[in-house]
Amino acid sequence: MTKLPSAKELLAKIADAEGAKASAALKAQAAAEAEKHAMMERLSKPSGLTDDDLLEKASIIFSRTIENGLTSVQVLRFPHSLCTDNARAINQAEEGWENSLTGIPRELHEFRKRQLQPRGYHIRYEIISYPGGMLGDVGVTISWG
Repeated sequence: MTKLPSAKELLAKIADAEGAKASAALKAQAAAEAEKHAMMERLSKPSGLTDDDLLEKASIIFSRTIENGLTSVQVLRFPHSLCTDNARAINQAEEGWENSLTGIPRELHEFRKRQLQPRGYHIRYEIISYPGGMLGDVGVTISWG
């Protein structure tokens, strides 16, 4: 004969299940924070890539973009906190905004000046998210045509 659990036993099972969900959510949040920290660490330092390496990567990205009939592509997205002013100058389109860039975002801007601008490419750094009404991520788009 099947034993029907008591109401108290059912409530205990619900509490256990909710505790497991909360624990899983905390683990997922901790993993996301660790991933974000690792990304910030990676983006805040030079990539170590040469101009030839970057040109090869750019060629692949641009070829895929052209195959899709597009004339621009977002090549990087990074947290506003990588800028020395938390991207305020980018948001305000102030002259000299590029001086607030650090790490790989700065490296990309300098690469554009050296290699892409002479070939007719354009670059745009802009705020692309506003979580809670505050400055969020910065998107970097390269375009042509």
